[in-house]
Amino acid sequence: MIRMLMQPWRMLVDFVVAVGEGARFFLRLCLLGLAAFRRPRLVIDQIHFIGNYSLSIILVSGLLVGFVLGLQGYYTLRSFGSEEALGQLVTLSLVRELGPVVAALLFAGRAGTSLTAEIGLMKAGEQIDAMEMMAVDPVARVLAPRFAAAVICLPLLTALFSTFGVLGGYLVGVELIGVDAGSFWSQMQSGVDWADDVGNGVIKSVAFGFTAAFIALFVGYRSQPTPEGVAHATTSTVVASSLAVLALDFVLTALMFNTN
Repeated sequence: MIRMLMQPWRMLVDFVVAVGEGARFFLRLCLLGLAAFRRPRLVIDQIHFIGNYSLSIILVSGLLVGFVLGLQGYYTLRSFGSEEALGQLVTLSLVRELGPVVAALLFAGRAGTSLTAEIGLMKAGEQIDAMEMMAVDPVARVLAPRFAAAVICLPLLTALFSTFGVLGGYLVGVELIGVDAGSFWSQMQSGVDWADDVGNGVIKSVAFGFTAAFIALFVGYRSQPTPEGVAHATTSTVVASSLAVLALDFVLTALMFNTN
């Protein structure tokens, strides 16, 4: 009976401890991430590993999302007689919401799991312990360059996702369905604001980059040094990153597009 009564208290204590460790770890990563640029080769290698290997899924997914937006947007706008606003609809949907959010989810599933598994395997192979024995800070040497590279890569991948999404909407709306090309581009240019729409999308992608990179590295660094622990950490990265991105998207959208 006493154990049952103590169980919620222990869960609360464990949660508070985890939040405190995560906050300290995040601040440390931010500070060491800036210092990582003193050795730019490490950051460049990680940008190639994280960004280049995620490029194909980002571009293909962006194009396919653009196809769907172009098709669904056309049939929706046709009922209002506003087919010429298809370019504005596709672009706003991508730069405001779908671009940052879907790119971040894909990034967490592709690059985030890779980072978690890599760090977890280094712990399982006692490479992290070996660095500490040699007075080498593994957070500064291994994690910080990966954190900096991920924060740099995600906004760039988001921009490519949105660009290919607009291209997909153009191919479906103009080339396939027959919407006027001039109306498509003119409505897009007049209806999309650089500061309110594109700028807010960039801010979202940067925030998602910090979030996804931190979760991937933190979960990998705290994983159990066993094959089962690494597998569990990889799965936890996808779940936690996806939920964090969606929750943060709601908060940022409420702050950015509040009309009151």
